[in-house]
Amino acid sequence: MQNSCDILITNASVVIPKMGVTEANILVEDGKIKSIAKSIGSVSASRTIDASGKYVLPGAIDPHVHYGVFAPIEEAAGTESRSAAVGGVTTMMRMLRMYDDSYRNITKHLEASKKNHYIDYSIHASILKPQQVKDIQYLHDAGIASLKIYMNLGADLNRIYMDLDPGTHEIQDGEVDMNDVLLSSIIEAGSKANSTILVHAENPFVCSEHIRKAKDAGKNNLKAWSECRPTESEAESIAKVSEIGRKHGSSLYFVHIGSARALDAILAEKEKGKANYYIETCPQYLTHTTDFDDMKGKVVPPLRSKSDVQSTWSALRNGIIDTIGTDHVANRLDKKIGKDLWSSLAGFPGIATMIPVLLSEGVNQDRISVERVAEVTSYNTAKIFGMYPKKGTIQKGSDADLTIVDLELEKKVTPELLQSYSDYTIYDGWKLKGWPVITMVRGKVVMEDGQVEKGLLGHGQFVPRPA
Repeated sequence: MQNSCDILITNASVVIPKMGVTEANILVEDGKIKSIAKSIGSVSASRTIDASGKYVLPGAIDPHVHYGVFAPIEEAAGTESRSAAVGGVTTMMRMLRMYDDSYRNITKHLEASKKNHYIDYSIHASILKPQQVKDIQYLHDAGIASLKIYMNLGADLNRIYMDLDPGTHEIQDGEVDMNDVLLSSIIEAGSKANSTILVHAENPFVCSEHIRKAKDAGKNNLKAWSECRPTESEAESIAKVSEIGRKHGSSLYFVHIGSARALDAILAEKEKGKANYYIETCPQYLTHTTDFDDMKGKVVPPLRSKSDVQSTWSALRNGIIDTIGTDHVANRLDKKIGKDLWSSLAGFPGIATMIPVLLSEGVNQDRISVERVAEVTSYNTAKIFGMYPKKGTIQKGSDADLTIVDLELEKKVTPELLQSYSDYTIYDGWKLKGWPVITMVRGKVVMEDGQVEKGLLGHGQFVPRPA
């Protein structure tokens, strides 16, 4: 019946990407959007949610999440999807790193992920060694239509933590040599399979030389870390991978871009055509600079200058940046902080603060519109990674993935508030104004007023792509 539904959301300011904000009511049934109506008359609903004074956004998708590295996936899925739900994220995309010679063993990760997520999830496969290239088409056929290339791994900066085998707790690392032959073979095979290629663009030889000199000089702060990984190394790698990508008509997605030099390099390559280019930034490149002299802020690529932060906001506002990903790393302080800069680990948590940061520092500071938030956190991501229109919009027949936000709600950030495995946040003590109050995943209210429904652990489903 048209006048019945499972959940009725009334009096909402509905943010529909590319169409704007409309005052309407949303009918949800069987996990889908049943209809969006200005007036509804008499409707029978199992639950009615009054969204007066609030915005309803398409559920946020975080395209860049690391979990399963410091705790096995069957444990990490629960804590990190819970934290995601607190932050209004309805789909999380895992950057899986396997060191096996064959990615056909990915089935063990898929099985271990089942029944352990509160929200929906998908996977990018990191191709780390020549033997894995042969499985790129297999991965695509299995619904994993995106690959990650770590151009930053080489020289003596060639070790990286791998995802734990399910059921194990011993941290694993491996050696990766992303040489030109391997780089070219991944791009060729990935493009042939119509997979999107995610690129971490840094030149490890440049970074290695700078690190050696900084160590010899006794430097030990975050500004030194930024100087050791200069923006020029990003620009060089962007040019190199783009030249290969143009030969194969590739779709290149540049992750965690936060400097004017890197943005300019991508735009210059984009003008040459013959490949698709997408740009992702992260919240930390909008809020933190090297003035944040705390080892919690060590990340790769590093925090940049105030000028770079301004450039990143401008690119976000003007449509140059396509998506926001958090590069969330589910680690803890006892593992992250070493005896000095060089022994401390890179990466920190961020999935729960993505939407609050964009609302507080973006919308409420008149830097970007709420419509732009919906585009970069949901619509564009869904389009790029083959989830649209199942995800990424609010329209009839789409999944009822909804993030209801209150732009007036202010909260002081603490690790406890964010409910991750991680016991710290770079936003600790910040007062952010603008928070999700309801996170709905396929018609189920997973989070309400900061509380995650424990009975919905396992509600999250794997999203094969193209969806």
